[in-house]
Amino acid sequence: MKLLITGGTGLVGRNIIAEAQNRGVKLHYLTTDKRKIISDDAVKGFYWNPKQDFLDQKCFEGVDTLIHLAGATISKPWTPKNRKEIMESRVITSRMLSQSMKHEKIKMKQIMCASAIGIYPNSFEDTLTENSTETPENFLQEVTQAWEQQSHAMSDCTDHLSIFRIGLVLAKDEGLLAELSQPVKLFSGTAFATGKQWQSWIHINDLCQLFLFAAQAGWEGTYNAVAPKPVRQRTLIKELGRVLRRPVFLPNIPGAIIKLVMGERSVLILGSQKVSSELVVSKGFSFKYSLLPEALKDLYG
Repeated sequence: MKLLITGGTGLVGRNIIAEAQNRGVKLHYLTTDKRKIISDDAVKGFYWNPKQDFLDQKCFEGVDTLIHLAGATISKPWTPKNRKEIMESRVITSRMLSQSMKHEKIKMKQIMCASAIGIYPNSFEDTLTENSTETPENFLQEVTQAWEQQSHAMSDCTDHLSIFRIGLVLAKDEGLLAELSQPVKLFSGTAFATGKQWQSWIHINDLCQLFLFAAQAGWEGTYNAVAPKPVRQRTLIKELGRVLRRPVFLPNIPGAIIKLVMGERSVLILGSQKVSSELVVSKGFSFKYSLLPEALKDLYG
């Protein structure tokens, strides 16, 4: 197996590259920042600029597996300009890859595309499976559905196409966990609204192992990339407090205030998805971190 990774300089991409190197897997990665291009026998970087419709075709040489992770962060304010960037960074990059492979007559053994559990409807009661998608009710759902639709267009370029709907990625001092842990460290940790929102999460190491496991096995279809035991948001904050040795005693921040400050983007904090990982487990993948306390202890203990 030889990999090509988009989004290789992001949180998930960097960790997959590190794990692939540990396994002796050679890989290429695409970056929009020429300063982040390195080249050695095991890892080679290539430049692309989707906005200018440029892709270094040499990135495909010898590659048989594509892991497509590229996409602008959704945590920035959802201004019209940022909405456009969030959407286009997913749709345009997927379209460019598809068109480039078709033009070069490239056929991958495996293409694996990132998505997000934000595609699912907001629910405090239902357990959501890969078949639970509905009509989009917010921008996050619109983005993820358009993202997946464009990813499916790459099916002609591979023997096996798989899509991974990723939950809250737990990584020390990075991503959303860093934003949640900082107030806790400053003795101001608290939950939002009722705190009963479901948080479906996955340890960064398990996520990397999942991508590489599925690549080796030739998975096809859509999968939830979440740990088996989701938790309520209040539980997540309390467990952060426990592992960081900080009390969590402040009252919850009312949902109305969050909506007033964040607008539609408040769905990132107030949204609730209890997502099932049964399909992933049934395919033979074993999670190292199935329980939140052991995952947080590994990161902060």
